[in-house]
Amino acid sequence: MKNGVVIVGAGHAGVQAAASLREDGYEGPVILVGDESELPYHKPPLSKTFIKDAEAKPQPLRGEAFYTGNTIDYRPGIRIDRIDTAGRKLEIEGGGELAFDHLILATGSQPRILPLPGSDLAGVLSLRSLADARLIRALSAHSEDVVILGGGFIGLEIAATLRAAGRTVTVVEAVDRLLGRAVAPVVASHVRQRLEATGVRILTGTTVASLQGENGHVSAVVISSGEILPARMVIVGIGAVPNVELAQEAGLMIANGIRVDQQMRSSVPQILAIGDVASYRHWFTGGDVRLESVQNATDQARLAARTITGHTDAYSAVPWFWSDIGDMKLQMVGLTSGGDSHVVLGDLPDNKFSIYHYAGDRLLGIESVNRPGDHMLGRKMLGAGFSPTPRMVAGGPEELKAALAAFQQDDPARAAS
Repeated sequence: MKNGVVIVGAGHAGVQAAASLREDGYEGPVILVGDESELPYHKPPLSKTFIKDAEAKPQPLRGEAFYTGNTIDYRPGIRIDRIDTAGRKLEIEGGGELAFDHLILATGSQPRILPLPGSDLAGVLSLRSLADARLIRALSAHSEDVVILGGGFIGLEIAATLRAAGRTVTVVEAVDRLLGRAVAPVVASHVRQRLEATGVRILTGTTVASLQGENGHVSAVVISSGEILPARMVIVGIGAVPNVELAQEAGLMIANGIRVDQQMRSSVPQILAIGDVASYRHWFTGGDVRLESVQNATDQARLAARTITGHTDAYSAVPWFWSDIGDMKLQMVGLTSGGDSHVVLGDLPDNKFSIYHYAGDRLLGIESVNRPGDHMLGRKMLGAGFSPTPRMVAGGPEELKAALAAFQQDDPARAAS
């Protein structure tokens, strides 16, 4: 433990890894390296409260006293040029080195670049950092017309926020529905209906031909139909790519992210990877995944700390996600790809319902809109390995709770799940 653990990336994953190392009794040096100048902060509010409130401040993940009190050496504003795997050290941009016994890569992901003429114009922005959010907030105050490219969670959260602030907002999505990789068609259709009712214009099955500008600033978006959409600001939300450059140059195995095993170790065992950048074989589906969520980042961080402190637990956290879009709190638990049937609980017109997804008789996951109780119960059921029948689901939450309790009573070990 002479050189300790160096963590590259000071987002949700990196900060949790530092915290968990200390919670698990690790006594060696812990150095947390971030490329931003501020204290690490919560990212989900950036697309909502932060960009609509000129007075909003970033919400720190931990106060400054946390780092000093736990002897965590937080070093902001540092970029790493290279990983020397043989020498177990990092080369710092501008000079200097950091030696490590273990290295945790929590480098996250970055917005996918829009490969179109005009994408370099001023006013064409993506949201991934506090600096991005500040730019969007400042420009939105003087932008009547906003076009958002991409109908995923980030794009729709921003669309709802800016529309509520009185902007004219158009969402352009290349495929034929919103949230195509994220939720079931019935949920996507509901989200679209609610957004359109607030005045957001949504164009699906539509691509962008080019961006037009005046005096170096974006002025319009030309779409595939030939229509020209006025735009003082264009927000690009067409997905993210993992930040694997350091790992790739160091010779680590890459497969849609840094490939890790069930203990979060990369192909170089002293180097671990967690969060958005980590690609792994998922315990529940048996498929290879890379998940972009706060839950995944923090759970993998906790496990990485346990790996470094000598434990051999395999990653088995139940994945869950959330998004706040206008008056809709979307909460998702499990991974629903491969489902062949579903059960609806609740009422779509009331804007409160849940979709229970099945593959045969196996519950894969639950998507909820404004029904947080269903979501929390779903996390407990999937965590316990309990798959209720569709008939049980139709009986409502109380029947499900009773069925889960009976299931756990049959095997006391399940009750601890």
